[in-house]
Amino acid sequence: MPTDDVVGLIPCGGHATRIAPLPCSKELFPVGLRQTADGSLRTKVVSHFLLEKMQRGGVGKVFFILRNGKWDIPQYYGDGSTIGMDIGYLMMGRPYGPPYTLDQAYPFIRNSRVAFGFPDILFQPDDAYERALKRLNSTRAAIVLGLYPANKKWTWHTVEADRTGRVRRIFMTRSQTKSKLGWVFAVWSSKFTEFLHKYLAVPPPNSVLSTELTVGETIAAAIRAGLRTQSVIFPHRNYLDIGTPADLQRVASAEWSK
Repeated sequence: MPTDDVVGLIPCGGHATRIAPLPCSKELFPVGLRQTADGSLRTKVVSHFLLEKMQRGGVGKVFFILRNGKWDIPQYYGDGSTIGMDIGYLMMGRPYGPPYTLDQAYPFIRNSRVAFGFPDILFQPDDAYERALKRLNSTRAAIVLGLYPANKKWTWHTVEADRTGRVRRIFMTRSQTKSKLGWVFAVWSSKFTEFLHKYLAVPPPNSVLSTELTVGETIAAAIRAGLRTQSVIFPHRNYLDIGTPADLQRVASAEWSK
């Protein structure tokens, strides 16, 4: 059953330079098969896995936020009726990283809870968002992060959480902490949406950033500002980033889904 006040946000502003050239947007890279209502098999693209998990968590409405040129995404999903979701499309504005891309949705989601995910990352379990949203409600946190064991090739930010699941810090490099957990997806309340919008309101120096701002950096800033951040931990689950050559090689294997 869709929950009216939960909106899915999916940033699609990247250029997939690590695995370029591609014949399509990275979000539409085929990684499996799906069965249609009539029993036939059809291609299943990587972002469809994310949409299914959001849908199971009660998300009925999703915004893809696109950069110029990614017109194959709306052409593929249309209004979302073929997968039972309401899908809308927004255009990316400031090209300074995913947080700025997400902020394009601010007028449409400012009073909603948000389910956020990267469209090129496969992860388990299927009820991940369902569990994270329950955690958001029960703890009254502003943010809940989905945490996974950080493997040797982990490139995301590392997270330090206490025994209650409260996230204390996010580290930009693994060398700064002994923690072996990293975050893969997130849900948040309107408190973080408002924080993010105000945090990004100050323009970058000379309107240029030397490196793109990451979502992890903005969440770390929110924690420093006192926004309560909780977590759901999946210690025995895997994830796969098809935006990297190494994981793209593994995509045909079933190992990631165990």
